[in-house]
Amino acid sequence: MDFQTGPIRDASRTGDYGRVIELARKGRHMTQAALGQALGLSQSAVSRLEKRGSASYSTDVLAAAAAHLQIPPALVGLADGRSAQGQTRDDDPMHRRTVLGGAVAAMATPILAAVPDPRDTTGGHAAALRLTTNAYRRLDGTTPSRDLADAVEGHIRLIQTITRAAAGDTDRARLAAVGSEAASFAGWLAWDKGDHGSARSWYGGAVKAARTSGNALLTAYQTGTLAQFEAHAGNGVEALNLARRARRVLGDQRPAVADAWLSSVEALGHAVTGDRHKADRALTESRTAAEALTAEQEPPPWPWVFSFTPDKVGACRVACGARLQLPEWVQAEDVEALTTGHAKQRALLVLDIAAGHLAGGRVEAAFALASSALDTGLRYRSGRIMERARAVRRGLTTASPSKVVRDFDERLHGVYL
Repeated sequence: MDFQTGPIRDASRTGDYGRVIELARKGRHMTQAALGQALGLSQSAVSRLEKRGSASYSTDVLAAAAAHLQIPPALVGLADGRSAQGQTRDDDPMHRRTVLGGAVAAMATPILAAVPDPRDTTGGHAAALRLTTNAYRRLDGTTPSRDLADAVEGHIRLIQTITRAAAGDTDRARLAAVGSEAASFAGWLAWDKGDHGSARSWYGGAVKAARTSGNALLTAYQTGTLAQFEAHAGNGVEALNLARRARRVLGDQRPAVADAWLSSVEALGHAVTGDRHKADRALTESRTAAEALTAEQEPPPWPWVFSFTPDKVGACRVACGARLQLPEWVQAEDVEALTTGHAKQRALLVLDIAAGHLAGGRVEAAFALASSALDTGLRYRSGRIMERARAVRRGLTTASPSKVVRDFDERLHGVYL
């Protein structure tokens, strides 16, 4: 999209930032309702924003909209920290916090993150805080979790501070939903560091905050996320119990993406308990639902910020095959599944594929793959990848390991994260 010439530049020069947002939105083929979902506004609020002309604007809304639509901040009056016409003064502490949230969000590729109630009465804080969480989530793809953890925990403390100062129950509930998302991400970071105790604590906090928000969909999602963690941690029965609890929270009003995703979580839980038949059945159900979602081309409902696709079901089948020691499951899915996720997620998937090769007696291939995943684990200092690599190594018992295995042992020995 050309931001340097044409109607967008002309609208910016006259101070009509609403028109800038409208043109950028239309250029990305997005409806007012979709933009409103991403910003925590109603469709009518977006309409009013776009028709405001050269009147005063809310800085936090402009920052969030610019970040989501990838508009250069200068075009909505936010360059060099200067607020837009008629805005709050720059030395206002609340203004500084809001602009910081928008700046962090601008680093990320826009992620659809709707809120449970589009009528955000928190002065835009919920939308700005959610965008900041999403920005940190995007940074996780290229940044060691150990480097992100302190910043994310500081972000959570800010959410808690703003929540305590909220004027009423409605605002506190909405901010609790934001806090739930941030706590869940903190759980992921702790898990990636290999700290299962902290991860479980953060995920539990995310479930509790979701309940406080009063949103059943978010509560089910966070309960399912905890179930997924427990399955990967080897606690299959606990994972299945949590997945069933997530389904009960939603009852018969589950969106299709919830069924597809929870079926994949249940498949891994069954695999961990050693039940191949139930794992296979759950995977089939998950793939069928995921293919239907793909055909509909509908964006996922909040709190799902990424689509659930058949590729992700393929990755889950690889994980199940590794735990059930079924090399045929791994071989059938490994090429397709490797297209999913970011570097750390792919490394974990590669280790599952390596475990499948090991189960099939292909030792050289298994440890060649495991070594490449180890490179990623060392680069990102991921405790989770290191522990998974050690689990693969434990799968081979031999008195005379080959050179590739000895090299793997030498690299893995002495790694302390």
